[in-house]
Amino acid sequence: MTDNIDDEGVMLGARKIPWPRSISAAAAAALRANATVPSLPMPPASDKEAWRQAITQVDRIMAEHYSAPEDPSIAVETENVAGVAAYRARPGTVGAEDRRLYIDIHGGGLVFGAGAFCRAGAVRQAALHRSEVLAVDYRMPPDHPYPAALDDCLAVYAHEVGQRGASNIVVGGGSAGGNLAAALMLRAREAGLPMPAGLVLLSPEVDLTESGDSFETLLGIDTVLKSRLTDSIALYADRHALDDPFLSPLFGDVQDFPRTLLQSGTRDLFLSNTVRMYRKLREANVAAELHVFEAMPHGGFFAGPEDGEMGREIARFVADCWNS
Repeated sequence: MTDNIDDEGVMLGARKIPWPRSISAAAAAALRANATVPSLPMPPASDKEAWRQAITQVDRIMAEHYSAPEDPSIAVETENVAGVAAYRARPGTVGAEDRRLYIDIHGGGLVFGAGAFCRAGAVRQAALHRSEVLAVDYRMPPDHPYPAALDDCLAVYAHEVGQRGASNIVVGGGSAGGNLAAALMLRAREAGLPMPAGLVLLSPEVDLTESGDSFETLLGIDTVLKSRLTDSIALYADRHALDDPFLSPLFGDVQDFPRTLLQSGTRDLFLSNTVRMYRKLREANVAAELHVFEAMPHGGFFAGPEDGEMGREIARFVADCWNS
């Protein structure tokens, strides 16, 4: 039948997408549970007071649901690094002479995730890599729109390069943090800084125009990221052009980027972001690997063996970057 096809696209009508049978029972249960969680509040970009209230609410929820359990073997310190708030986590097994560092840039739609969520990310990454981790608690809107967050990431990276050398550093970020991690490579190159040993981009929001195909095909399918980030992007961008490479690094020159791992899932709204960035890196002859997990929504299942598999792939990649 072709009466549901026209020049604008394909009409699917009342088609139902079943829960997948191709993943673990724990992952499938997590998908169903996440589907009942309300969408994040997204006030108009012009209503800054409404955004302050939404950020307070969401940051509390993120801290409660995504916080890492306290690990007595990992020491965490709150620091000011080059004028930027940060959390430094170090497993007790890591000696002072070990110069390896993972710089973690947290996600949260470019507006959420400060404080406790950022700290929890430092603990999780330190446990995963058994290395020192520095999580950047960068400034965010509504009071600090672009380029404040990117400025903070650059300041921290430049400081740590000066302290231990770029070859000992791996930079990673998920979602909005993936945007900043990729944009940081562009800013670092512009500033004459060397590239790190590796880059980890987990379902990165590298295209703030949100022009990729999965923003159409997976809208309403992703049980974690239930809508586009139109309003938080507008708040962050503060009237700058969204296709500016420092805002959307997918449109930047990725020549000489470090070796990169990219991750997404077949139910991830940001799947197109990840795949397109991978193809761009490969076209530029950058060593890159892409991991797309079956039926995984944005950020992972947060339960089940698939998340453990994803963690092992990331840990293996980061160790290879440090050992090469």
